Amino acid sequence: MDSTAQTSGPDLHPAADAVRQLITGIPDERLGDPTPCPEYAVRELLAHVVLLSTAFRHAARKDLGPLTASSPGDSRPVLGDDWRDVLPRRLDELADAWTVPEAWEGDTQAGGITFPAAIAGRVALNELVVHGWDLARATGQKYACDEASLRESYGMMKPAPGDEEARGDAFGPVVDVPADAPLLDQVIGFSGRRPDWQPGN
Repeated sequence: MDSTAQTSGPDLHPAADAVRQLITGIPDERLGDPTPCPEYAVRELLAHVVLLSTAFRHAARKDLGPLTASSPGDSRPVLGDDWRDVLPRRLDELADAWTVPEAWEGDTQAGGITFPAAIAGRVALNELVVHGWDLARATGQKYACDEASLRESYGMMKPAPGDEEARGDAFGPVVDVPADAPLLDQVIGFSGRRPDWQPGN
């Protein structure tokens, strides 16, 4: 990334790096393990991250087409054999695409939804934060997400009083966590996941 680049939104690189750091800790024999996403095993979740990284890269560039028009639920994601090479590249490309100021301007599309680009970039960041936690928890790894990314996710996901139903079906019902819980636990609770999730519970 060009260190002189200016952005109009949060930096996605730290969250992308946190996901990348998990890759070497995922042996092939764990690809079938369950994750906090009930419908996805580790392999499907990795495939989902590849696809969302690609789609939101296109969204940043306003390169709209089949990849941005497709809903994640349209088909079950399939993990390619070369995912260990592809995923790091896609994460880098995603984060780099959102360093361009114009990426945050106007409207764009992702997941079949047209919305302001300033929101789309934050949705992409939130996807990295939450699914990074999913992968770390599913594969027994520590998750080193930075505080700035967590605060962005917290601000985006915390429902306004009486506005819980406006979350739509992207997340499950909010899981209550103590008010003094770590910021990561609060974000995960807002995502509809139990912060104490472990395989088998």
